[in-house]
Amino acid sequence: MPAKLLLVRVGAVLLVLQSAGPAKAATLEGTVTTPEGQPVSGAMVTVFSADRMRKETVFTDAEGRYRIKPSFAGELTVRARASSFEDRREQVNLGRDERRTLDLQVGGFASDADRSNALCASAHLTKLPWSDAEERQPFIAQCNYCHQVGNPLTRGKRTADSWKQSIQKMEGYMAIVTDEQVERFSEVLATGFDGEPIDVVQTYDASPELARAKFEEWLVGDGMSFIHDADVGADGRLYGVDEGHDVVWILDRGTAEVRKVPLPDSDLPVGGLLSGAALPIGIFTGKHGPHSLAQAEDGRFWITNALSATLMGFDPKDSSFEVIEIGEGALYPHTVRIDEKGFVWFTIAVSNQVGRYDPKTKELKVLQLPHNGFWRWMTDAFFPLLLEYAAKTPRGNKHIDLSPHKVLSGIGYEALFNLPYGIDINPKDGGVWYAKLWAGKIGHIDPDTLEITEYDTPRKGPRRPRFDANGILWIPSFDESALMRFDPATGEFETYDLPTLSPDEYETPYALNVHRESGDVWLTSNMSDRLLRFIPGQRRFISYPAPARVTWLRDLVFTEDGKVCSSSSNLPAYAIEDGIPSFICLDPEGGAKDRADAEP
Repeated sequence: MPAKLLLVRVGAVLLVLQSAGPAKAATLEGTVTTPEGQPVSGAMVTVFSADRMRKETVFTDAEGRYRIKPSFAGELTVRARASSFEDRREQVNLGRDERRTLDLQVGGFASDADRSNALCASAHLTKLPWSDAEERQPFIAQCNYCHQVGNPLTRGKRTADSWKQSIQKMEGYMAIVTDEQVERFSEVLATGFDGEPIDVVQTYDASPELARAKFEEWLVGDGMSFIHDADVGADGRLYGVDEGHDVVWILDRGTAEVRKVPLPDSDLPVGGLLSGAALPIGIFTGKHGPHSLAQAEDGRFWITNALSATLMGFDPKDSSFEVIEIGEGALYPHTVRIDEKGFVWFTIAVSNQVGRYDPKTKELKVLQLPHNGFWRWMTDAFFPLLLEYAAKTPRGNKHIDLSPHKVLSGIGYEALFNLPYGIDINPKDGGVWYAKLWAGKIGHIDPDTLEITEYDTPRKGPRRPRFDANGILWIPSFDESALMRFDPATGEFETYDLPTLSPDEYETPYALNVHRESGDVWLTSNMSDRLLRFIPGQRRFISYPAPARVTWLRDLVFTEDGKVCSSSSNLPAYAIEDGIPSFICLDPEGGAKDRADAEP
């Protein structure tokens, strides 16, 4: 079908968070020890800029030594953090080209409450009194999918009725839970989060690779921002779309300059086509809800707008936009990828579709994916009508009571919804593959015939898969703490359980990406504030603890200078330790470079 086009030009707003760093970086070095003088291996040493909008982190080696060359100078805060120890902070005035020794000592916590609060979400979740893993699984799928409970703000002592109100807000934004589950979840949360400190020992793997790594973070937006996905442009800049505020954020990593580019306005109300839903905590101020982005060879980014059901072209050279109405009953355009022919492919999550757009011919085609049974067909057909009905009462959640999962008591989301989520292109044959998060399937679209074939996954919750250079599809199992490997040539799966920090924990791998040269698989590990790296040839995971508590990473991308980057965007952002979202990059060899560069 021909696409409807609307060309809009929007001026960019320039926001400078921090001026460029000194021409030559200063050096800070020393050791991290316990009060008894024992070296602490794997401790993270983080340097914050004077305005606290930037930070860089390295890790100590087996002897407790660190060395960091921050790309900023001045009045800085230095923090040492290690598992089972209280943070140690020091202020230091570091001049350009200056080399300073700063030894840091970490000690025990002042109270059991402080120790408990330092534990990540995965530890606190072990204390929720589920009867078994089967009862817990819908909670993971529906209540952990956009945020965690990694600080006292989100896991404070509350009554079951209070928890029920929070769950009902989440229902407005597609938490598909039955009335029975609402009651049970509320009871479990009220019982498990009783305000008492927990006593869990988490074990971090201080590998040799960890001591070689370095994190960089740039804080962007505000406490209500929701920077869903980030991508790296051909110019080396990071681009992130703020689903909460209809904004594109652009970061120049070299100068730390940030540009804020507003999306064009829309005739839709705030919340777009989902205006009848009680959007998350009332923080969404936008009408488009930009979700994901990918850059084409001509330099334009293609953005999926979840709330307005549009595809949007964005040219970073002049900040112009091209808005394409998807139509066809499309609801919640999601992940976007571009194939070698320049076709833009994207999932349309709520209406169980995949879109294909040809920027050259302006042709847009929407493919209806298999319904997988009568009840899912019914949901695909009627749920869009429910949201249209709900929009007559803004933020009233009127669609919930009539939703199939409420009307058909006892039938859960897995039997009623498909939810196509991630999508990727096979580099070997151009085949398009997608994952159905709630149906537990992956699917293949022949790019020439558009024939569709689906496969059941061995683990639940396939989320955002990616191909490696050899045409192997790697799939995160969000619901069951696993990494899946699928060979399209044989149709065979392999599964690897993710490492956890204590025996009773679970993980929620949201997204992954595979480095085309090394073949290493990088995964988000969002319940434990970590980034995981899997080396297929060794069947081995490497853990990289993130510098901020309540870290929630989205799509992962690789830069030309060897970094793996993402956006850290827990919902709400103000629950993150830093209070606002960030662009975050890990250089697996950045710490080693700092050590080598500072050698006399």
